[in-house]
Amino acid sequence: MNKDNANSNSRKKKKSRFDTGLTVTLKKTKGRSISQQRWLTRQLNDPYVKAAQQHGWRSRAAYKLIELNDKFHFLKKRMKVVDLGAAPGGWSQVAVYHKASKVVGIDLLQVKPVMGADIFQGDFTEPHNLEVLLGKLEGKADLVMSDMAPNTTGHAATDHIRIIDLTEQALDFAIKILNLNGVFIAKVFQGGSEKLMLNKLKRSFKIVKHAKPPASRKESKELYVIATGFKGNNSEDKS
Repeated sequence: MNKDNANSNSRKKKKSRFDTGLTVTLKKTKGRSISQQRWLTRQLNDPYVKAAQQHGWRSRAAYKLIELNDKFHFLKKRMKVVDLGAAPGGWSQVAVYHKASKVVGIDLLQVKPVMGADIFQGDFTEPHNLEVLLGKLEGKADLVMSDMAPNTTGHAATDHIRIIDLTEQALDFAIKILNLNGVFIAKVFQGGSEKLMLNKLKRSFKIVKHAKPPASRKESKELYVIATGFKGNNSEDKS
């Protein structure tokens, strides 16, 4: 077997490591709508859901961050991390696992405590919460990450605008709180970042990339922007 074939087979095995090849069907459907039945069936047959339950992650979303980090290697020991929209806490768990020195999360919802992280209830867009986060971090952040998404309407154009708007708010927040050479990671929809936001990212960070981790469902239009090498708060003035 030549090297290219070996690498190809290795990649295939890695992508299918959670695939059991088995299908679970619902035993009880009475009282459940068709959409509820579909959701439950998908959950029962989702290998990432099973893996998360087995390994103690709060949600399957933890694997999205794990896979992004496997590719881009942004999680480092002793980092100070901010988790925007932290519920249910899976991303904060991953940051703690990678030995971040501080992990501070915020969410509109109350989040069950995560050992090693400080997650509080609030709106990150409210100015006073910036000071709260800085106080809890005891300084600025090395990584700001966001897996936030607004409730979808089913209208693709509207949903794209809403997710971009939320990501822009997260970016503006990150620019205020990041250390030099810091990292920003956030969810967007396929189609990538809008031109204005992409321009802001490129002015503020040395490298900007998009990726869809294997844990992201095939039918999902979500995509992640990974921006590394924060240039500093004055970077926009130098464009």
